[in-house]
Order: sequence, then C-alpha cells, then structure tokens
Amino acid sequence: MLIRVLNKAEESILAFLLVAMTLLVFVEVVMRFGFGAGYLWVQELTLHTSAWFVLFGASYGLKVGAHIGVDAFVKLLPPLLRRSASVLAVVGSLIYCGLFIYGSWIYLSKMKKIGIELEDIPIPAWIAHSILVIGFGLLVLRLMELLWAVITGKSEGFRHADEAKESMHLAEELAGSDVSESNKEERKS
Repeated sequence: MLIRVLNKAEESILAFLLVAMTLLVFVEVVMRFGFGAGYLWVQELTLHTSAWFVLFGASYGLKVGAHIGVDAFVKLLPPLLRRSASVLAVVGSLIYCGLFIYGSWIYLSKMKKIGIELEDIPIPAWIAHSILVIGFGLLVLRLMELLWAVITGKSEGFRHADEAKESMHLAEELAGSDVSESNKEERKS
C-alpha cells in the first residue's frame, strides 16, 4: 500500500517538475526574445527544477526499467551466477548510494548551519539541495525492492531498456514499410 502511494506521488511529482520546467523555459524565452527582458530568478529555478527532475527520475527509471544496461557478459552466465552477479551489482549500488547520502547529509547540514540562500531566490540553499538526500533515498528504496526480488527469485536482475533490440525492431519496421511503399509504386505503374 505504501509503495503504491509512493509510486503515484513520484509520478505526480515528476509530471509537475517536467511541466514546470517546460513552462519556465518557455516564459523566459518569450520574455527575452519577444520583449527584451527576463526574470533573473528563472534560470536558477529551472536549474534546480531540472536537478530535482533528474534525481526523482533516477529512481523512477529503475522502477520501470528505463535505464540502459550493459549486460552482454551477464546474459552468458548460468541463472544462478546471473542472480549472484545481480545481487553483487545491487549491493554495490546500495553502497554507492549510502556514501552519497552520507556526503550529502554532511553538505546539507553545513549549508543549513552557514545559512546561505540561493543567489536569485530567497530560499535557503539546503532546502533547494535537499533533493540529494531525497533522490538517493528513493533510489535506495528501489534498489532494496530489486534486491528482494532477486533474492526471492522474482527477478534475475536489473530491468533495463534493450536499445539494440528496439533498434532492430525499428529497422525491421522501416524495412517493411519501404517494401510496402515500393510494392504500391509498382502496382501504380
């Protein structure tokens, strides 16, 4: 239940951030090139919005299998070794995320103690940069879900986009449409 709520919240936040970022850039372009003026704070807000989008999107990409994977070697392994390699990869990813969260926590606590605000927006920098801990925390959650799925045998490892397979499928579709177009032209003549 909690995971389902988190999934919906994550998707909603990602949609909001994407729309906000698009609107901010659109307004800024219109203001600068249409009216010769602009808002100083829009560039900084767009930068932070994109950072939030990327770090929220990393955990979402892991959940839906949108990341690119290099698994040519792993696919050659027998199932038990493949799962073992996946467990090792997930544990390594968890260690990396843990180190990043630890470093981010230290950074954010120092930023809060110093009391620095963003350059153009009167918001404490530690709040704007808190996505470091939030984003990697979500990534840890997704990695823990994956680790459990691999250990229990529900998954063999990371789900990822298979670009080679998708490219071959697109090439076959294009080749098929080229053949059908040439057949149509031959029938006309």
